[in-house]
Amino acid sequence: MGGGDDIAQLGATAMVAGPGAAAALSAPLSSAMPGEGLAAVPAYSGTLRLPSSVFLVAKRGFDVSVALLGLGVFGLVLPLLALIIKLDSPGPVFFAQERVGINRRRTRAAHDGPDRRKVLQPGRPFRVIKLRSMGVQAEAGGPQWATKNDVRVTRVGKFLRKTRLDEVPQFLNVLRGEMSIIGPRPERLVFVRQLEKEIPFYRDRLLMLPGITGLAQVINGYDDGIESVRRKIELDRQYIHSAGFIQEFKILLATVSVVLKGEGAR
Repeated sequence: MGGGDDIAQLGATAMVAGPGAAAALSAPLSSAMPGEGLAAVPAYSGTLRLPSSVFLVAKRGFDVSVALLGLGVFGLVLPLLALIIKLDSPGPVFFAQERVGINRRRTRAAHDGPDRRKVLQPGRPFRVIKLRSMGVQAEAGGPQWATKNDVRVTRVGKFLRKTRLDEVPQFLNVLRGEMSIIGPRPERLVFVRQLEKEIPFYRDRLLMLPGITGLAQVINGYDDGIESVRRKIELDRQYIHSAGFIQEFKILLATVSVVLKGEGAR
């Protein structure tokens, strides 16, 4: 379930520079700021160990409890948020987009013969739910990564992203069992197809439920290019291998710091 040695190894292998929010993870990470001043994260060379069933059951119980509490509080402010979103720009209050979730076929991989039907989806597809923070024509030219000071983000959207309020509706995805509170960030199929060709072990991040927050999210921030994705993959693999209660707690503390300081928002 991930002990202190795993946390120490995780911190030692994530080499970062500059002040910021991931200090709560461990001493070696005390200088991390999401998305800024990041050096390369060395490849995790060990055998990827999956979490125990006891940890996963406890993690699910925590997810459901937090999601119910979060949605209860969110429901009190939703009418006001919905009003300012509608007044700020035309379009719906909520934004839904298909993402790639956990790969539940992983345990069957060893039994797949050479003639087995090609799997079209690398993981279970689901529709992630957020508060809309961009204009309705944000991707008129096709899928693209968010960038720093992205002009597609609305005025209210900047506030929603800085406070991470746009992420709160994902608690519904958590209750449905499509996401966890902590885990690798869910990605779109078009990017998964592109990146798995360029980055070794990319699909390893699909071995656990995707999360609203996670190790890569609090350290690496938003993706802005292939190198930041490489760092994210290594951090995701380290998270999965070292998954345990201590690491979960430290990631939660780092997440609170990121939200309070508004770091890494775009």
